[in-house]
Amino acid sequence: MSAVSAKASPVRSRRESRPASRVTVLALLGLSACYFLFPLWWLLVSATKPFGEQFSGSGLWFHGFGLFDNIARLGSQDDGIFWRWMLNSVLYCGLGALLGTAFSALAGYALAKYDFPGRGAVFGLVLAAVLVPKVLFTLPLYLMFSGVHLIDNPLAVLLPSVVSPFGVYLSRVFAAQTVPDEVLEAGRLDGAGEFRIFRTIGVRMMLPALVTIFLFQFVEIWNNYLLPAMVLGDDRLQPVTVGLVGWNASHVAVPPALVVIGSLVSVVPLLIAFLALQRFWRAGMTAGAVK
Repeated sequence: MSAVSAKASPVRSRRESRPASRVTVLALLGLSACYFLFPLWWLLVSATKPFGEQFSGSGLWFHGFGLFDNIARLGSQDDGIFWRWMLNSVLYCGLGALLGTAFSALAGYALAKYDFPGRGAVFGLVLAAVLVPKVLFTLPLYLMFSGVHLIDNPLAVLLPSVVSPFGVYLSRVFAAQTVPDEVLEAGRLDGAGEFRIFRTIGVRMMLPALVTIFLFQFVEIWNNYLLPAMVLGDDRLQPVTVGLVGWNASHVAVPPALVVIGSLVSVVPLLIAFLALQRFWRAGMTAGAVK
C-alpha cells in the first residue's frame, strides 16, 4: 500500500501544480500585454482630449472629447499633407508587401520542391540573411541609389522592400510541410505545367503562410523610417513615419499635439490589417513553429 501511495504522490503533486503554473503563465502574459498596450492606451487617451490639452491632466484616462475636431485640424495642417503621407505609406506598404510575398512564395516553393545543385547553400544564405538587421543595408542602399539617380524616387523605397529573407524561409518551411509531392506529381501527370501547378495547387495550400508573410512585410515597411528618410527628400513623397518625425522636430511650425493625433491615426491601418488577417497569421505561425 505504501508503494502504491508513493507512486501516486508524484502524480498528485503534478496535478496540484498545474493550476499554479497556469496562473503564473497567465499573470506573465497579462503583464506583458499591459506593458505593450500601455503606450497605445496613452496615445488613444491623449488624442481624444480637446486640442492643446494632450499633455495636461491624467494621461491614463479621458478628459473631454475632441477627437473629431483634432482630426480636422490634422487634415488642415500644411494643406492636408498628412493624408498624402498616409496614402504614400499605404501604397509603399501594399505594393511592397504584395510583391515581396509573391517573390517569397516563388523562392520558398522552389527551395522546398525542386532538387537542384546548390540548394542547401542557397537556403543557408537565406538563413544567414535573416540574421542580418536590415538597418545595416541603409547606407549601402543610399549610395547605390545615388549612383543610379534614384534619390527622391519611390522606387528607392519599393525595391528593397520586395526582398524578404524571412518570407522565403517561412514559405520554404510551409511548402515542405503542407504541399505533398504526390499532389504535384498528379498535376504533372494531368499535363499541367510547373507554373500552373504552383499557381493552382501550391499557392492555395500555402495561403496561410503567404498571408502571414504579407502581414509581416506590411508592418515592416510601414515602420521603416531610416531608409525613406535618407532617400526621399521631397515632403510629398515621404511616408507618414518620416513626416511625423519631421513635424516633431518643428515645435514652432507644428503644434506637438498634432504629432500625437497623427500618431494615433497612423496606427489605424496596422490594427485593421492585424484584425482582418489574424486567423491566417496564427495558422502560418503555428505551421512554422511545428516544423
